[in-house]
Amino acid sequence: MKTLTKYWFLEGFNLFKKLGMPTMMKMCELLEMVDINKGSSIEIGTRDKKCVFFLKKGAVKIVDSTSDTTKYVVKMGNIFGEISLYNNDAASKEVAIALEDSIICYIEADRMEGLMEKHKSLKNGVLKVYGLRIRKLESRLQDLLYKDSKTRIEEFVKSYIQEFGIHNLDRIEAKNLLSHKDIANLTNTSRQTVNNVLSRLRKAKKIDYDTKHISMIQ
Repeated sequence: MKTLTKYWFLEGFNLFKKLGMPTMMKMCELLEMVDINKGSSIEIGTRDKKCVFFLKKGAVKIVDSTSDTTKYVVKMGNIFGEISLYNNDAASKEVAIALEDSIICYIEADRMEGLMEKHKSLKNGVLKVYGLRIRKLESRLQDLLYKDSKTRIEEFVKSYIQEFGIHNLDRIEAKNLLSHKDIANLTNTSRQTVNNVLSRLRKAKKIDYDTKHISMIQ
């Protein structure tokens, strides 16, 4: 794909806003771009050359391949695979699975490291993303200690709708991309508990959902 087209695809990423067009154009020359079909997997840490990925369209979930559990979800305009810059052992256990048809760009990790050394804003931005993900995992551990399963599920669902949803009159509506198993993994609960809590929330009219969308009142 032409460099200018790649540049247009990367414009929406907050991570690159301080780089300037000349640096962005140089970066685009190093990028590869691919379409990923829903359900397809992207190996993060077992490629011959580890890469950092930029999600322009769609959504992916990051799965621990050793336990087949969902770790977190990435929405468009964000990066994933940055763990390969800091922890090769952890990266080798991660796989990304497309939750819907998606478009990604990717760059080899060693080239990304070179760019980060030259551009402090890029380095700080990637560190911020990596640090935020660690804090979220730590928060989940704290929730496991101090909150019951129903509370964890309810708070997760509301957080998911707010992060992935679009405001529509008096409601926030998001695509229903996660299975009950995914939600169970992300809240350290069981699928049956997730099913029971979601049904209770729908009966109480706190949320509404079908196979395609999930929403709540603002």
